[in-house]
Amino acid sequence: MGKSLLIVESPTKAKNLSKYLKDNYLVKASKGHIKDLPENRLGVDLENGFRAEYQIIEGKQKIVEDLRKSARSAERILLGPDPDREGEAISWHIAEEITRNGSKKNPPVYRVLFYELTQRGITEALNNPGKLNPHLYEAQQARRILDRLVGYLISPILWRKVRQGLSAGRVQSVALRLVCEREREIYAFRSEEYWTVEAVFSEGRVGKNLKARLVQCHGEKHCDLKTEVDVQRVIEVLKNRFYVVQDIKRKRQKKSPSPPFITSTLQQDASRRLKFSPQKTMQIAQQLYEGIEIPEVGPVGLITYMRTDSTRLSAEAVKAARQFIASYWGQEFVPAKPNQYKSKASSQDAHEAIRPTDVFRTPESLKPFLSRDQYLLYDLIWKRFVACQMKPSELERTTVDIVPEGLEGFLFRATGSVLLFSGYLVLYREITDDEDEDEEDVYLPAIEVGDGLELQEIKGSQHFTQPPRRYSEASLIKALEDFGIGRPSTYATIISTIQERGYVVSDKKNLKPTELGFVVNDLLVTHFPDIVDVSFTAQMEAQLDRISRGEGSMGELLKDFYERFRPMLDEAVKEMKNLRVEGIPTEVRCPDCEGELVIRWSKIGEPFVECPKCKFRSSYERDERGELRLISRNETEEICDKCGNPMLIKRSKYGTFLACSGYPKCKNTRAISLGVPCPREGCSGEIVERRSKRGRIFYGCSAFPKCSVIFNRKPYVRTCPQCGYKIMSREGKRNGAQSVWICLNKECKYREEADE
Repeated sequence: MGKSLLIVESPTKAKNLSKYLKDNYLVKASKGHIKDLPENRLGVDLENGFRAEYQIIEGKQKIVEDLRKSARSAERILLGPDPDREGEAISWHIAEEITRNGSKKNPPVYRVLFYELTQRGITEALNNPGKLNPHLYEAQQARRILDRLVGYLISPILWRKVRQGLSAGRVQSVALRLVCEREREIYAFRSEEYWTVEAVFSEGRVGKNLKARLVQCHGEKHCDLKTEVDVQRVIEVLKNRFYVVQDIKRKRQKKSPSPPFITSTLQQDASRRLKFSPQKTMQIAQQLYEGIEIPEVGPVGLITYMRTDSTRLSAEAVKAARQFIASYWGQEFVPAKPNQYKSKASSQDAHEAIRPTDVFRTPESLKPFLSRDQYLLYDLIWKRFVACQMKPSELERTTVDIVPEGLEGFLFRATGSVLLFSGYLVLYREITDDEDEDEEDVYLPAIEVGDGLELQEIKGSQHFTQPPRRYSEASLIKALEDFGIGRPSTYATIISTIQERGYVVSDKKNLKPTELGFVVNDLLVTHFPDIVDVSFTAQMEAQLDRISRGEGSMGELLKDFYERFRPMLDEAVKEMKNLRVEGIPTEVRCPDCEGELVIRWSKIGEPFVECPKCKFRSSYERDERGELRLISRNETEEICDKCGNPMLIKRSKYGTFLACSGYPKCKNTRAISLGVPCPREGCSGEIVERRSKRGRIFYGCSAFPKCSVIFNRKPYVRTCPQCGYKIMSREGKRNGAQSVWICLNKECKYREEADE
């Protein structure tokens, strides 16, 4: 019997499977997709049922030929790319190509689904081969064509009307809209002042103080205190009085653990806790899924497949988790019945939640074999899975109402909580988007109804209402999931794409639209309202899901979409303003001639304002209300050594530099010094920042070409304690790691931890 040919998409996956399967299988990797739509044209026949013109991806021809050659001598062919729509499409294209070998008799082709790369998971997949699912790859193809229509038909309009190189995306543009609309909510927000009143009471018998907040004033259910004057009036009424405990309420509450991770919640939690980007999270999860080499065991897939929207768990995994919990924490932490979690109605439920393949492989036992990032992510997945099968935590919440004796209409309230049973909290605690963990215990004195209290202190505190929070990567993923936009395999790409295109930047972990992002979003909302409409995009996702279940037609979906889309394209070509010519009006007056300034972009993509009348130019910024504010002309204390005028900071495609403010009469320029002398003996130059033709920043001597000293890292004046070299570089923190100093002497490369 000949060998079976098993084809997967990842070389790492192929390598690890080969070690499991030994001699009976030949395992090959396609290295992802082998076919796609052409890069230089639409590749979709709009006149003939939207037929896709797939072609072998450039550079993949040798891989395809090798797969064809291997297929000719195989007894059977097993297609094992990832168990999702994308993997089904890869399998479909591979099957198409390897059966075109001129042979009258092709070996049978089967689809195998590896949900976990363990001995059990691999054996189960190979023992249950199936057929390609045309509904899944049709749904993927429909998504690909939709994205191609939007991207390739809208982008050229943006090139002509705004600037070259812009692009639009069907789902990414909706994500951009969410970010822009949130930013405008922040711009429109007007903060309001309000005050709260807090008091400290004491009870002589107990000897402990009790803090409480005023919650009712003058008989009103809420204390609406707008100014300090309002507060002082209330304090005058309440001070110098005796107080009584009016009511005490105690209530037991249970808090259940969160469900096991699905793709979106894993990305959110990894972002909050580990500061990982969604893309990084998925890369590391892929490594854990494909397998880690464990001594004396071999390659082991440590987690189940990481692209899923289902919280379902196998009975075997739940049973193992309950056994582990009982052995480690005791039977009192194991619920009477296994905890079960419902997936969302829109869930495809194709396979399990993300969990460790073997709960008895604890993070600590695997730590020696994992990189730091692999360990952190595995530890997160393992703890969430184990915690989801533990008992709830139990709290006792106490509320104490306090009133002034002989005065009606005022009420102070103190609240506290005591953890009675930790339950799953012994292992895993929630973190919100504000990065605050669950509240700590707050103990209240042992007082009773009717006890008298003496007022020790009463004071007011000023507050201001806060604007909506900007989206973080985690909260934007949650919003996309809640709206039904995108799917597990797309979240990371959506977030990275809007940043790579320059439409959004990350500002202190929050996503903030750039000027370009606002412009592109406004044009798309005006001329393609349905394409960037949240509800419409969610409906498209639902229709793609229907196709994947065999309940809808790709042709009908594309036809309906294009009939709605085509008129928008025609209108946009005619009606969209040509901002390359006109600029973007600002309603800000030119300081030189009172003309209206317009926004334009430099050749390197930097926005600036310009007066069409007198050609005044300036850089600018926006304040907290979104109002445009001109920035000074970047004058420095440097003086031009040729004419004596101040030097200005200028930018070009090669980076920043100093230029004489007397231009065009004086065209003197020079590089900006970092204050670091060139380390080359006998050289009087200084190290300056430069930029290559490809945009890469590097640091070189100002005496170039006489001196060719260059560095790829930013240099600082610091003597290496090992070799005495006068320049070192500092490598900043990454995901919580310690900063280090690195010697820039190529023959030394000494490293030491930096003081914080």
